Amino acid sequence: MQSTAEDSTNQPPVEDCDVLVIGGGPAGSAASTFLARRGWRVAMLEKDAHPRFHIGESLLPMNMPILERLGAFDKVAAIGVRKSGADFPADEGGYNVFRFDRALDVRCDHAFQVRRSDFDRVLFDHAAECGVDARQGVRVTTVDPLPGGGSLVGATGPEGACRWRARYVVDASGRDAFIGGKRRIKRRNPRHQSAAVFSHFEGVERREGTDAGNVSIYRHEHGWIWLIPLPDGVTSVGAVCYPDYMKTRRGDSEGFLMRTLQSVPEVARRMAGARRCADVHATGNYAYECTEMAGPGWVLVGDAYCFVDPMFSSGVFLAMHGAEKAADMVDAALREPAREAALQRALRRHIDAGTDEFKWFIYRFTSPAMRHLFANPKNVFQVENAVVAMLAGDVFDNPRVRRRLRVFRALYAVASLAMLPRSLRNGLRRRRQSRVGFSGDTLQADEP
Repeated sequence: MQSTAEDSTNQPPVEDCDVLVIGGGPAGSAASTFLARRGWRVAMLEKDAHPRFHIGESLLPMNMPILERLGAFDKVAAIGVRKSGADFPADEGGYNVFRFDRALDVRCDHAFQVRRSDFDRVLFDHAAECGVDARQGVRVTTVDPLPGGGSLVGATGPEGACRWRARYVVDASGRDAFIGGKRRIKRRNPRHQSAAVFSHFEGVERREGTDAGNVSIYRHEHGWIWLIPLPDGVTSVGAVCYPDYMKTRRGDSEGFLMRTLQSVPEVARRMAGARRCADVHATGNYAYECTEMAGPGWVLVGDAYCFVDPMFSSGVFLAMHGAEKAADMVDAALREPAREAALQRALRRHIDAGTDEFKWFIYRFTSPAMRHLFANPKNVFQVENAVVAMLAGDVFDNPRVRRRLRVFRALYAVASLAMLPRSLRNGLRRRRQSRVGFSGDTLQADEP
């Protein structure tokens, strides 16, 4: 990239690019790769160095076509565990598997479980191979609009301060929500507040046969639990909890996690011979969104725009789907600047519509009615097939799926009325959580 001196002061020289991407996670790497492949000069700045720990190891089948279009599918397959479905406890004992090959209008019948440290590194390196100026250890500090359009981006890296002049800025900074924070447009989602504590374990019992790679979801009295099989016999295990319950941990994250896991007999049985092999992490204020997605010369993608509870493993898919659609928008806006505002509005409508399908289920997942419906699935009017399609991520461009999900909502309403007192108690407790604070990412209990 061309380097020029902008003035005669002591400022560092300014490098020019067409698009500057903040963040080198899945969203940033995907957006960078798609834009570089279309001939744009792209710089991607990641504040950390790969590999680095990150939660969110479970991909969805609808991730697979994106990986194919990126040209990175084989690289991800080499580091992943095949995931054929998700399983939930059944009322009569055992579990029900929602296999992806039973999705309505199935588009892909599997996904992968991945160590995010490896997955993110693979995508970052792939972006560099595709022509992206991908830099690690460079933290963006300022994004200032320029009088003639574009932005001047300031950052600090291993060699000190650095600057870029970019025609467009893509914020893929994840939960840092860099632009959202600077513009003060990031808002806590009052409809769903939760917190989580999690770690990695060896020796967790896995399902048998084709179910060995399933993500398993269990409910506990104060939230829900995930078990995600990873390569090399490691399992990601975590508990998502209401904030009022999370506050009872009193600094003992490891003990709190183990007590919560032991409260579910089937989880306790599967973890009887397990050994923790990573740090214990706790994180709060899970759900938030920004009141704006884009503006002149900038756009937010993935968690930089909104974050929802990871109950259905939607995080990486939503980030990468949003990144691909944002790349389409940026490409078109750079070629036809007069269309930028219309393109941005269309992008937001598209992203919000699909994300809202996940949100509806997530807001209600711990309710008695949802517990009953998932424990006793029935394929009336292909509703179960549509729910599997939702679990696979097919919520954006498939009207058949979305129509049947409306039927599921009607079934949910009937089930809620049938158990009205329990439903009301659950709803009241959920609403109380919005007034309970638990913030920040914390770390407790070193790796043994």
